[in-house]
Amino acid sequence: MAEIGEKARKAASALAMAATKQKDAALLAAAMCVRANADDILKANAQDVADALESGLAPSMIDRLTLDGKRVEAIAKALEEIAALPDPVGSKMAEWDRPNGLHIERVRVPLGVIGIVYESRPNVTADAGALCLKAGNAAVLRGGSEASRSNKAIHASLVEGILAANLPEASIQLVPVTDRAAVGEMLKGLNGNIDVIVPRGGKSLVARVQEEARVPVFAHLEGVCHVYVDGEADLDMARNIVLNAKLRRTGVCGSAETLLVDDACAATHLAPLVQALLAEGCEVRGDEATRKTDARVKPATEEDWYTEYLDAIIAVRVVKGVGGAIAHIGKYGSSHTECIVTANGRTADRFFAEVDSAILLHNASTQFADGGEFGMGAEIGIATGKFHARGPVGVEQLTSFKYLVRGSGQVRP
Repeated sequence: MAEIGEKARKAASALAMAATKQKDAALLAAAMCVRANADDILKANAQDVADALESGLAPSMIDRLTLDGKRVEAIAKALEEIAALPDPVGSKMAEWDRPNGLHIERVRVPLGVIGIVYESRPNVTADAGALCLKAGNAAVLRGGSEASRSNKAIHASLVEGILAANLPEASIQLVPVTDRAAVGEMLKGLNGNIDVIVPRGGKSLVARVQEEARVPVFAHLEGVCHVYVDGEADLDMARNIVLNAKLRRTGVCGSAETLLVDDACAATHLAPLVQALLAEGCEVRGDEATRKTDARVKPATEEDWYTEYLDAIIAVRVVKGVGGAIAHIGKYGSSHTECIVTANGRTADRFFAEVDSAILLHNASTQFADGGEFGMGAEIGIATGKFHARGPVGVEQLTSFKYLVRGSGQVRP
């Protein structure tokens, strides 16, 4: 692990000076290699999935782990999309002149070496590595043991692309062991060689990282995401959004876990929404008002309002207007993603102003909480903290800045 850190630091120095064309060439070559090696990637993944099924891994985690032809192609396309993004390194964030004649610029610079600790999703190997490289950073990746073969196969394609562009092989390193001690060494900073840690995984993983890390952390907590259906919501729109937000992919962090319905429209909207969810095979756990709509609704406990199910389960509650929805989200939410469905723009504006989450949507599914959907090419994760990075962590969020001050002989009196 110490050697990995040393190699990463040397690679980071080279990447910080690498030309945009060289970084993009590495990513485009890696995309070609992913496509060329698709059969090997899928064979490796099939072995991982078989072992995961045998070990009783949760269905939501199996979904995150599983690759098919379309998902492998999506990995390759994401690499190409990241290559097409503007290079943030060296870009001017601001500039101004002082009365004494000094000219000051604030420009973006790489963070250095980024450690990413993640579970299940093999595509994170490509997304995280590519985003770090594009932003001029070296990456140290430690994936979960359940996806070890898949991660190695994808990483091999990344290395092929890196070498084809004459960049250091250690630009993107995959930790070759799966024991927890390796994570512990990363959290200590690898002798000062890791600048930032990004955890992407379950609550226990993130909690461990936040507790043990001796370097800054981009926190990615669980997605206890809400859809609030306001009294002025169109029922058909609300139904489509709720079904998509919950069921399109239940295992992603942007999946809605709680549905809040305004008491002003409960008489007309609550039962149709609940019955639509039940018809699609979704388990509904509700408050008293919700249980009255259908005998199949199970009683919700206090714990349900805090729960990220990552499964076809949703908690449903009737609230008193947008104020009730805001209060519920403030108490039970994880500051990830929330949606309001309403035809009233002023109500939506209040929701946007008073809900303190990283991503807020008006009349759109929470499943859009994704860096690719934001035009970022991909993301390392959705940061729910408030410092440096918040929301999708893309190339710009993987940079810091420095000040360039130009003078003509000025001295301070």
